[in-house]
Amino acid sequence: MKRIIYFIILCCIIGSCGTLNTVTRESQYAKMYEEKPVTLLVMPPINNSTNVEAKDLLYTSISRPLVEAGYYVIPPLLAMDVLKAESAYDSEMFFDAPLSVFNNYFGADAVVFSVIDTWAKKGLGIETKIRYVIKSAYTNEILFDRSCDLYLDLSVDSGADGLLGALVDLAASAINTAATDHITAARKANYFILRDIPRGKYSPEYMLDKETIAETKDIVANVK
Repeated sequence: MKRIIYFIILCCIIGSCGTLNTVTRESQYAKMYEEKPVTLLVMPPINNSTNVEAKDLLYTSISRPLVEAGYYVIPPLLAMDVLKAESAYDSEMFFDAPLSVFNNYFGADAVVFSVIDTWAKKGLGIETKIRYVIKSAYTNEILFDRSCDLYLDLSVDSGADGLLGALVDLAASAINTAATDHITAARKANYFILRDIPRGKYSPEYMLDKETIAETKDIVANVK
């Protein structure tokens, strides 16, 4: 009887693993492959956290992973100046509104939104919870939608042992965190969430990554 139970459990495990490993990027991001956006406009993040600086920190570091994935990203500083001049800096106004205006104004094929729900210091690291949504500037349909619940561990390991080693590590972590913690957290969050995006026109992997196994849409990670 025990052998039968073990066999059933094993089959369930194998079956579930097989399911997890067969979702391709083409299947998960079908709309992205259909529309094939080339030019992206990154909107200022929607900041629901208590950290007032989180919006600018994330905004200044979100373009690079998109460019490295093969997309043309409208320069953030240029976009920011135009959006502010047009009183359109608050992304909340446009998340559910028609986005064709951005195609007409910037030539954008798709618009990148990000929503920061959590951005807080916790222990020796930064706790973040962010959602990223890319929407078509033609149809308003969602092309890409992922979220991350990320804890970035910023502690420093000096290699020393015992109580003295622990005190050295704590002091080093405090100095390191004071200088770079939030900037590093923003970069890590952006890279983590966008590393699964289908490759764009300017990537050598363009339209060749359809069968690549997609990551889960919601990421929970502890990053050292």
